[in-house]
Amino acid sequence: MPRCAGCDRPGPAASRDPHPRGLLRSAAVDDSLRLRARAARAEVASGALRGAALRERLRAVPFGDRDAWVDELLGIEPPPPDGPDLPRGAVPYLPCGVDEILAVVQDAPVGPDDELVDLGSGLGRVAVLVHLLSGARTRGIEIQAPLVDRARTMSTAFGLTAVSFAHANAADCELDGSVFFLYAPCNGDLLARVVRRLEDVARRRPIVIAAVALELPDVPWLAARITSSAALTLYEPRVRPARGG
Repeated sequence: MPRCAGCDRPGPAASRDPHPRGLLRSAAVDDSLRLRARAARAEVASGALRGAALRERLRAVPFGDRDAWVDELLGIEPPPPDGPDLPRGAVPYLPCGVDEILAVVQDAPVGPDDELVDLGSGLGRVAVLVHLLSGARTRGIEIQAPLVDRARTMSTAFGLTAVSFAHANAADCELDGSVFFLYAPCNGDLLARVVRRLEDVARRRPIVIAAVALELPDVPWLAARITSSAALTLYEPRVRPARGG
C-alpha cells in the first residue's frame, strides 16, 4: 500500500492521497460519520457486511471523507515511526487512497477466485479492504516489521483467515498470485528486480499488475489498459503462459 517494499520514491500519487503521513484519521470527519463507521465495523466483524453491500455503503460516504471513514471502519491508527534500518532509497509509509482501491476491485476485476498480493502493504488497508469487497484471498508483503504486526492484528480482529501478511522485501521474494498491487513504488534497480519477479509469475499463470502512480512503458512483455481512475494503470502480459506452465 505505501510503496513497493524496499523501493525509492513516494511518486505523484502522494499528492492525491488525503492523508499525510501520521494523519490517517481526519479531524474533519464529523461525529455522525464516525458513528456510522463504527456501526459498519460491527457489521464487518460479524460477517454481515461484505462485497457489493460494503461497496455501496462506502460510496455513500462523501468523497473527501472516505479514507478517514475506512480507517475508522478498520480501526487503523496512525503508524509508528519508520524504522532506522530501512534500505537505502526506501520511502516513508504512505497509504493508498480508498478510491484507487475501489477502482482496482472494479476494473481488474478482483473476485473470489483471485489472490491479490500487495507489494509494500504497510498497515494492511489494501489487503483487508480488497478481501472484504471481493472475497479474494489477499496477502501483503512489507519490509517494516512494526507495520506488519499492526496489519496482522487488524486482520485477526476481524477473523479474516484469507488475509495474511509477510515481513519481507518484495524485490527478494518468490511471488505468486493473480493480481499484484503496487502503490507509490520503486524505480531503478529495485523496480527492475520486482518486475523480473512478476515476469516469473507471468510465465506460469495469467496475472494483472495494478499500478497506482507507476508507469511501465519500457517493459516489453506488458500491455497497459485504461481504467476508471486516472491514478491507476492495469498491466497484463502480452503472451499467455505456456501450457503446463
